[in-house]
Amino acid sequence: MRSEDLKILFDQQAVSYDKQWERMAPIRAALYLLLESQFAGLPENARILCVGVGTGAELAHLAERFPGWHFTAVDPSGAMLDVCRQRAVQHGFLARCHFHEGYLDTLVAEASYDAATCLLVSQFLLEEDARTRFFREIAQRLKPHGILANADLASDTESPAYEALLRSWMTLMSSDGLQPEVLERARIAYARDVAILPAQQVASLIKAAGFDAPVQFFQTGLMHGWVCTRRAHLE
Repeated sequence: MRSEDLKILFDQQAVSYDKQWERMAPIRAALYLLLESQFAGLPENARILCVGVGTGAELAHLAERFPGWHFTAVDPSGAMLDVCRQRAVQHGFLARCHFHEGYLDTLVAEASYDAATCLLVSQFLLEEDARTRFFREIAQRLKPHGILANADLASDTESPAYEALLRSWMTLMSSDGLQPEVLERARIAYARDVAILPAQQVASLIKAAGFDAPVQFFQTGLMHGWVCTRRAHLE
């Protein structure tokens, strides 16, 4: 899916996005709980880059847990950022946030962040070279040894396990039960619009972008999470 098409799609979904995915809330909660443990050693005044922040769910979780942190929320969808901003107002952390509408390459490339989150974002980059460049853009904005927490859908789509995982994943997301035609549409959409790669291949792309070997710290169904640190010197 082209970048502009993605922006239009998420602009349209912004208001109802959290409601649409509320069945996945327990999975997000588990991911965020593990995420805060990965970030627990950061400075009390850490600066966090949230890439593809959407409606700001992970930002809100971290802002509540770590009241001295400051956040830069990056998203190409202005409508998504509006919801994120409203969340910040409602929960009282607006003063600790900077909102940047646009893709990551439009954000000043200064190595000034202690950590970054990138949750279910890179999977929409279908070409591996583009995906590696994307991770490198994150690396360029992190301090040496800064931490990246990344999550994406991942699986070997040629393996029998993928069919089982896809079926259970679609069942989980569906509130009305999974019909065969729904599963087939999902399979086609994932093959066309989402770069679902084996987990070790995603980790290799991250490593090639300037990070130490990623450690997988999370998996539920198709969703995998990795944590890694930026190398001291980017080549």
